[in-house]
Amino acid sequence: MTTQPHTARLIDGKQSAQRLLAEVAQQVQACRAEGVTPALAVVLVGDDPASQVYVRNKLRAAEQVGILSHEYRFPATLSEQQLLATIDNLNRDAAVNGILVQLPLPAHIDEGRVVRAISPLKDVDGFHPENAGGLVQGQRVLTPCTPLGCMRLLAEYGGDLAGKHAVVVGRSNIVGKPMAALLLQAHCSVTTLHSRSQDAARLARQADILIAAVGRPGMIDASWIKPGAVVIDVGINRITQGEGRSRLVGDVDIASVSAVAAALTPVPGGVGPMTIACLMQNTVTATQLQQQAAALQCAG
Repeated sequence: MTTQPHTARLIDGKQSAQRLLAEVAQQVQACRAEGVTPALAVVLVGDDPASQVYVRNKLRAAEQVGILSHEYRFPATLSEQQLLATIDNLNRDAAVNGILVQLPLPAHIDEGRVVRAISPLKDVDGFHPENAGGLVQGQRVLTPCTPLGCMRLLAEYGGDLAGKHAVVVGRSNIVGKPMAALLLQAHCSVTTLHSRSQDAARLARQADILIAAVGRPGMIDASWIKPGAVVIDVGINRITQGEGRSRLVGDVDIASVSAVAAALTPVPGGVGPMTIACLMQNTVTATQLQQQAAALQCAG
């Protein structure tokens, strides 16, 4: 009798994203019933092809759930002051609930200054320092979309997270650090690995949950994985295949890891769709936070 080789369950991010978008559409209807239609402003500077695709997908998702969207396209020559002036106008516009400035920006514009210029209550990317600090303290704030999407997938496919050991490979402000904060809120024991970590693969093999967010194609192979772990691959890397062709791959070597892990997100089709769905969720959350702030101001 021969045993079939083990293959990890593939986590379908597309299906999970559609379920979340359906929930968001209901929340948008509830907002409209109260006389408010959530609105998202998307700012694109330059003509980066990948950014154009991301913006198009975000606007399409907004239309799907009933969120109003306003697109602001500028040439790469736009000055930093002009961009900051645009953000200031959007901050002041009560009809705009969420502001997203598509990154990366041209080299002459300070991304940090732009992020800090967005009102924390309209910062649907969740990058503003006030939101980053609030997240660490466990407050209800706008949270970076990719980590939020990862937590949604873990809730659906990983069961109760309390007490599990989670390892986050990567410490970026966009994914690694907020991911660790969210896992702590879910009562995980959390280890963060990075370029200075010693014997990283050995530490990673202790993980019940492994989040790969380093931006290096195929870096995480089976030697990093504890048998039965749930693996979330955040990496999106475009590699060339010759003759002008390319394809997207993650940070995880899916062929080897799928023989060890219990469940694994594919690339594409895993975390990516959830990131966009969580952006829509954040736009509704921003709308609700702004209504609460306005009510408190009136009461005061």
